[in-house]
Amino acid sequence: GVRSGDIVHNTLAYHLTPGAWLLDGGARALGCAVIPAGPGNTEQQLDAIVHLKPNVYTGAPDYLKILMDKAKEAGRDVSSIKKALVSGGALFPSLRNEYKERGVACYQCYATAELGVISYESAALEGMIVDEGVIVEIVRPGTGDPVPDGDVGEVVVTSFNRDYPMIRLATGDMSAVLAGASPCGRTNMRIKGW
Repeated sequence: GVRSGDIVHNTLAYHLTPGAWLLDGGARALGCAVIPAGPGNTEQQLDAIVHLKPNVYTGAPDYLKILMDKAKEAGRDVSSIKKALVSGGALFPSLRNEYKERGVACYQCYATAELGVISYESAALEGMIVDEGVIVEIVRPGTGDPVPDGDVGEVVVTSFNRDYPMIRLATGDMSAVLAGASPCGRTNMRIKGW
């Protein structure tokens, strides 16, 4: 749901890890302005949100809650944030529901430093759609043998990125193929989560 003209408050780290740059680059490619906030410095983050009124948050799932709770405690208005794309931690159902109650539509993506985004949620919230730029296999750990669709196995990803190709990178994460196309209309492979 992020569109050209949106203002993105990016709280992922811009140093020693590519996470912030991955989401920053995607947001800028869409035509968004990006506030490169990075993690921490909660009071200064609140100052930026109150003043610049971003409508999108990107970062760890739990840090948005910290920002919103701190803003409520301090009587600061951060209600401009209506959308969130989170990664780098678990988005528990209770936390997603809390964001929904606070007026924020929150989705997650699965990414690694080596590969970038591997999969992402859509508004259908039925599994995670595999990014069209990678090949995902679900295999029996330690063997590399594919498991039948629906069975849990290790996520192995291939990316033919010209600058940094990765062939069959075993992520160590577990998932399973989710049968069928997403109700949102996307037709690429889906995984149950990670």
